Amino acid sequence: MSIEIKNLTKSFKDKVILNDISFKVDDGEILAVVGLSGAGKSTILKLICGLTKPDSGEIILSQGDIAMVFQYSALFDSLNVFENIAFALKERKEFKNKYSESELKDIVAQKLKMVGLEGIEEKMPHELSGGMQKRVSFARAIVTNPATILYDEPTAGLDPVSSTIIEDYIVRLKNELKATSIVVTHQLSTIKRCADKVIMLYNEKIVYNGTPYDMIHNGNEYTKQFVNAKIEGPMKVGTTEE
Repeated sequence: MSIEIKNLTKSFKDKVILNDISFKVDDGEILAVVGLSGAGKSTILKLICGLTKPDSGEIILSQGDIAMVFQYSALFDSLNVFENIAFALKERKEFKNKYSESELKDIVAQKLKMVGLEGIEEKMPHELSGGMQKRVSFARAIVTNPATILYDEPTAGLDPVSSTIIEDYIVRLKNELKATSIVVTHQLSTIKRCADKVIMLYNEKIVYNGTPYDMIHNGNEYTKQFVNAKIEGPMKVGTTEE
């Protein structure tokens, strides 16, 4: 499933967040979206999955389900792992009553195996580490076999080892599901390990669109400031709000 964004503009309370931006993600690619905090990265995800509407422009999606992986897992505290993962299949109109309880158990077990967490169906979210909770949220996202997966800062709050595990699973899910993915991130490791392409947002616009290698080794004045974590440069911290 490809994603094409054409001349997209979005504002909140008269503050323009995205101004006439365009980009495309081809089938099976992973696009990393980077930029300073408040540059509009998460807004792009919300626009694509329909949580908010653009002021103008087009979002062109091929057919298929869209899954969203939220920044801090967003598991239901009162439901166990099985109930969290099976939730969409039990509650969404197009899936409700489609599967027997036995079939649901098989589907959940398969998705947990894909993220390396077999046999934890009965555990509650509070019994899991942050990294395990994140992987359960991956299993929940892919339970409908989505054509597109949107990740909002998937390694936020995780230690470097757990972050590497999550990055590996982002790539694995891309390869196994053939899903087109967009990853909002601040981490260079995620960009280097996962992304096929990168766009950088600043001051309502896309200021870089290219490969991770070119961004890190060549790029422009914006990417050099980002990669080297410098205060001095064309991007001024605190000038944008999301």
